[in-house]
Amino acid sequence: MQKIMIKISVLLLVVLSFSCLTMSGLEAAPKENIAADERCPVCGMFVAKYDVWITQIRIDESKVYCFDGVKDMMAFYLNPKAYNGPEQSEMSEIWVKDYYSLKWVDGRKAFFVIGSDVNGPMGHELIPFSTRAAAEAFLADHHGQGIFSFDQITAETVEKLRAGSRMKGMDK
Repeated sequence: MQKIMIKISVLLLVVLSFSCLTMSGLEAAPKENIAADERCPVCGMFVAKYDVWITQIRIDESKVYCFDGVKDMMAFYLNPKAYNGPEQSEMSEIWVKDYYSLKWVDGRKAFFVIGSDVNGPMGHELIPFSTRAAAEAFLADHHGQGIFSFDQITAETVEKLRAGSRMKGMDK
């Protein structure tokens, strides 16, 4: 009987520990409340104005970088030193919004359409989707040129998209 009580106690301790971790905010989640004065660290735009396009890179519980689109987020991710950012290894979470559902998606698992007839706040944009099927449907409907996974997006791809869409004084 005593062995059963010990097993039950250990099991309860494990369950309670997991519950406390989840409730403490250590579970992955995007920052929900974006301040009106929060600026994209790449282009300087106020990101809250473009809620459907907001993307995020979380460093830790207290530091989240917000961007006005995937393109600028990827410019930051691929070359963080150019924007006084941390190393990629310190970027714990990456969040994008699925174009159709507007639900947050793990950016590292998303699919991105390039070269479509849909523009973001700063012109040409990488359009994010939670599934490849949704990206393929969008590609066909909006004359896209290709679909990329997160790891397939290169600095060269991002710079081609950014060409001609920079704000004055923000060239990097």
